[in-house]
Amino acid sequence: MIGLYEIVTLLSTWVIPLIIVFIPLYGLYRKVPVYETFVEGARDGFDTAIRIIPHLVGMMVAIAVFRESGALDWVISWFRPVMEKFGAPSEVLPLALLRPLTGAGSLAYTTDLMRQFGPDSLIGRIASTIQGSTDTTLYVLTVYFGAVGIRRTRYALKVGLISDAVGFVAAVAICLWVFG
Repeated sequence: MIGLYEIVTLLSTWVIPLIIVFIPLYGLYRKVPVYETFVEGARDGFDTAIRIIPHLVGMMVAIAVFRESGALDWVISWFRPVMEKFGAPSEVLPLALLRPLTGAGSLAYTTDLMRQFGPDSLIGRIASTIQGSTDTTLYVLTVYFGAVGIRRTRYALKVGLISDAVGFVAAVAICLWVFG
């Protein structure tokens, strides 16, 4: 009998190729000019990419200033005792601050943690769970809101950062509960 793991593995292997084949075939069935529509979408995507470049540059400069000025280390030093009080490894604390700012930076930090402690260590598992449980909130706001011209992001920023904080705390708590 096939187990759940085998079913999930089989589905994950075939679902994307099936979607890639299904979409153009469905478009042809609905008499949509598939290639022309694709090219038009690619053109719109390129135009969007050009429009968001200033937003991306601004965000990248702000992140670099935050890290290089020592502000990241200063903030981490404030929260390290709290992490240690709950028995959580303080090595994952920078992810709480990096993940909302930069996907590439947080992934690089996670990779370093994996290299240093191993992917099956508690720190590696917590870091992986944080990567999957939180989002690059400031990147999302910068790119997507900037692409469509939304300027008032007050509530979106608050909700996004609160969601990231909840995701971080939940990831640490659940990993400590399951693996700790």
